[in-house]
Amino acid sequence: MSEERDQSAARRKYLALLGEQFSSREELITEIARLSARLSLPRGTEHFMSDIHGEFEAFTHIMNNCSGVIREKVQLWLGDQLTGSEVDALCTLIYYPETILRHRREEGTLEPGWIHRQTEYMVYLARMLSSKYTRKTVRSRMPSEWAFLLDELMHYQNEESETAAEQNDNRRRYHESILNALIESDGSDGFMIALAQLIKNLAVDRLHVVGDIYDRGPRADSVMDILMKHHDVDIQWGNHDILWMGAAAGSEVCIAGAVRNCLAYHNTDILERGYGIPLRLLSDYASKAYPDMPLDQAMLHTVTLLMFKLEGQVIRRNPDFGMEDRLLLHRIDREKGEITIEGETWAVRPLPLTEVNPADPYALTEEEEALVKRFRHTFTHSQRLQEHARFLYRRGSMYLSCNDNLLFHGCVPLRADGSFLPKRMGGETLEGKRLMDYADQMARRAFFSRDWKALDFMWYLWGGADSPVCGRQLKTFARYFIADEAAWKEPRNDYYVCYNDEAVCRRILAAFGLSGENGRIINGHTPIRVIRGESPLKAGGRLIVIDGGFCRAYQKTTGIAGYTLIANSHGMRLMSHQPFTTLKDARETGRDIHSQPFEFATYPSRVYIRDTDYGRELQERVADLKELLQAIRRGEISL
Repeated sequence: MSEERDQSAARRKYLALLGEQFSSREELITEIARLSARLSLPRGTEHFMSDIHGEFEAFTHIMNNCSGVIREKVQLWLGDQLTGSEVDALCTLIYYPETILRHRREEGTLEPGWIHRQTEYMVYLARMLSSKYTRKTVRSRMPSEWAFLLDELMHYQNEESETAAEQNDNRRRYHESILNALIESDGSDGFMIALAQLIKNLAVDRLHVVGDIYDRGPRADSVMDILMKHHDVDIQWGNHDILWMGAAAGSEVCIAGAVRNCLAYHNTDILERGYGIPLRLLSDYASKAYPDMPLDQAMLHTVTLLMFKLEGQVIRRNPDFGMEDRLLLHRIDREKGEITIEGETWAVRPLPLTEVNPADPYALTEEEEALVKRFRHTFTHSQRLQEHARFLYRRGSMYLSCNDNLLFHGCVPLRADGSFLPKRMGGETLEGKRLMDYADQMARRAFFSRDWKALDFMWYLWGGADSPVCGRQLKTFARYFIADEAAWKEPRNDYYVCYNDEAVCRRILAAFGLSGENGRIINGHTPIRVIRGESPLKAGGRLIVIDGGFCRAYQKTTGIAGYTLIANSHGMRLMSHQPFTTLKDARETGRDIHSQPFEFATYPSRVYIRDTDYGRELQERVADLKELLQAIRRGEISL
């Protein structure tokens, strides 16, 4: 009885606190009506992409065309009014309004009639797209400086008109007056750019990035800038993101790995121009240490040896990682020019090892110590990198359960029989969801507490064979020192075999609290080799691999530029993409880099907001507000 009284008192206290948000009963009733009505709207469009790998231009194009959603809507709602070339022109205007308007102005073809027609088309598209949202949400997606005019053009109604014809005539004159004033005051360009942005903001309600924003491509920093401006985005960390997050937190081995990747893929601009991290000290040391090597090769060799030394130190102080097989630097037989790994002997490339002490191969030289110290300072004090890292932590996680979908970049480590692989971490034996949760906690601890155990764990996540974001045995050492490609094979965790089994996928979903009947796993990380007949759908469609294939280095082996995924109120479909050329080509030709969509899941009935995770939260909120209203009516709480 006492427990019931305590619960009742706690509930009244909660309702009283809830009531402080409202100044009147009418305001409360309005909120109940607003939220209840929102539940009846169709589910918004979700856009899934992964493995962007710094390919800023391809990413920009996919973001601008929303993986074909905008073209689809133009064809659906305006296809009977426009020719094929006019559809292309309108889509390109929406994707790249600044470029198209500038070209027309330079060519003298930016005529009032053209501005009127294109604006009317775009206003119509925005109005149709806005039907899935409340007016409050639509206004929040509008560029603020043009919000009033955008709202007027999209929602203007003359309530005094007596007939539909008169209403249409009044609306047309009102719209034309606005557009004429914009043209006369040289404001039409800015307005059309804002309108194009609004269309893109409405075409996709939520963006999911399933890992690997960083490395390989040239400008991951610019990708991050775009993501930070998006109205609703979440990120599931990939191993390359973890590497940069560890570097931003001050992990010396992660810093060495990040710098090495930039040098190996010739994208040092992100370091020097993007994040203000100078390479001068590295280049000076490399040129003195290896004067017979070209400077770029000497720099790569310097940081590669530095990375292997730091990795050795991490492995030795963390036996839980079980990565002693990566301690290879001391195994090189310098006289014979060979190394024995797992009982097999390989010839090593004739690379200089003058900076490696045979008595203690994993010890840093005095110059290397100074280099590491300098890099650590610049990584942890780069304002832009720290801002990007904080955003990754704020919007990111190891996994996400959302609308019956389980999103994660790499894998849930498994045994060969499909059972969860137990790992001894932090004094506990962890597996499945508990292992993922532990990894998430340690990643946050690394950045916000910066203790050495958590920083070391970031390196394990980046490259551990049973790490949830890696899931394979990296052969960086073999790829660098051994010419024979037979030594490069990277065994993967059994997840990548077992994920073809629908029963296994159902067990994984159940472990994360999702339905095995309706739920799906959405992965990145693994390029789909379409040229070999491989499918992105696994386990009868229970698992979807959407490695975006943005990285050009992969496209020779995949045959395409990967996949993105679209989910809306009607179903789910994959978009396969063709290799991207340049933004200039996309702007001039209007060509979208995707083929026809592949719709693989059509819902038996349309899905509304009330059927989503967010809808369930809203329903709980409405129930609480209704209870508050009843308490007010009974006189138990006053506003």
